[in-house]
Amino acid sequence: MVGSGAAMARLRLQVRRVGPHFRTVLVSGETGTGKELVARALHGMSSAADGPFVVCSATTLDEAVASPIEHIVKMAYGGTLFFDEIGDLSVEAQTQLLRVMRRQEWGQRGLAAPQQKTELRMIASSGDDLRILASAGQFRPELYRQISMVEIAVPPLRERKEDIPELAMCFLASFAQENGRHVDRIADEAMKRLQAHRWPGNVREMENVLRDAVLQCEAMLLEAHHLPALAEETSSNTRENAMTRLQDVVEQHVLQVLKNCGGNKLRAAEVLGISRSTLYRMLDTCAGAME
Repeated sequence: MVGSGAAMARLRLQVRRVGPHFRTVLVSGETGTGKELVARALHGMSSAADGPFVVCSATTLDEAVASPIEHIVKMAYGGTLFFDEIGDLSVEAQTQLLRVMRRQEWGQRGLAAPQQKTELRMIASSGDDLRILASAGQFRPELYRQISMVEIAVPPLRERKEDIPELAMCFLASFAQENGRHVDRIADEAMKRLQAHRWPGNVREMENVLRDAVLQCEAMLLEAHHLPALAEETSSNTRENAMTRLQDVVEQHVLQVLKNCGGNKLRAAEVLGISRSTLYRMLDTCAGAME
């Protein structure tokens, strides 16, 4: 977990405190923020660090197996099971997982370390607000309560821009070595462009951008023209006004769609093609703008 800013310092402190003792942890955060890295750090600090770290997601569950959840849990015995984007699990899979957790008496002992070698620790990640999904009937409330007893929130990159130079240099060194390049510096203008970008895809987006930039760079200095994937952002009043007007249009459209759906937020999210948590964030922004 790269970054020396305040947000990352708090995150590392949480991991150090929780790592040695956890049974279940919910790691929340936007796509690309590094939730799996946090999960691996937690596993590495636990007494099960020498055991397996099994990654599972709803899209990789083997439907050919009669009880896929049981199968995955057995693979992770003595180690840590990481459920990536647990909110995407089917209701049936959620029920299976809840049954396993109850059988192993995970229940109300969120930080009590397991005593039997056949038990395991579980970390779940989610980019959606599981509390909202549970309230809407899209996620089992009992399962949400059990996995969210300990929660670690991973901040988006836009909220820790002070870490961008360090992250950029880390990626630069890694990709230069990986691809046999000699680039070892980033020009001031290129760094300004990296810091000005909003990074909607978070650290994963930056990783992809720097990988492509290193491949394009034949010299020792990575310059701004090696970053064509980034739209150069300026602070001019014209651009700011244009973005403000665009935001107004987006908010009006969201509110109109919600009205057309009779106030049904789940249906509105489907019509807009966005996740439920994204819609709720947009509605919060609209409400704040009208206050």
